[in-house]
Amino acid sequence: MVYSEKVMDHFANPRNVGEIENADGIGEVGNSKCGDIMKMYIKVDDDTISDVKFKTFGCGAAIATSSMATELIKGKKIDDALQLTNKAVMEALDGLPPVKVHCSVLAEQAIKAAVSDYYKNKGIDPEPIVGIIPECGEGHCGV
Repeated sequence: MVYSEKVMDHFANPRNVGEIENADGIGEVGNSKCGDIMKMYIKVDDDTISDVKFKTFGCGAAIATSSMATELIKGKKIDDALQLTNKAVMEALDGLPPVKVHCSVLAEQAIKAAVSDYYKNKGIDPEPIVGIIPECGEGHCGV
């Protein structure tokens, strides 16, 4: 399998790794059947994602997509972060092998799950804003 230099860089030197104490939103997606589990933490100030961290259990592509996704939403308004697609994450990494595309889908879903949690914590129903986040096994994980 051939990975781009950017994928290798984000795998070897992932950005924003860790967790945020008292995070405003936490999203976890994936499961052990997939082999990839992503947990994303966001801090929100004034409707802007002021900080974002992740912990990923998975392959190099899963770590690289998590890292790139956090870079792409840090400092962005929540609405802008929700517009981030797996395609944009893959493009920012100069592509992924076809069998690894599900990693970018998980990164997109981890962001949505964290934002959903943020809205739930504020007493707001996230579904009209974020949509429904599919469970692993609904076609995107290759399960």
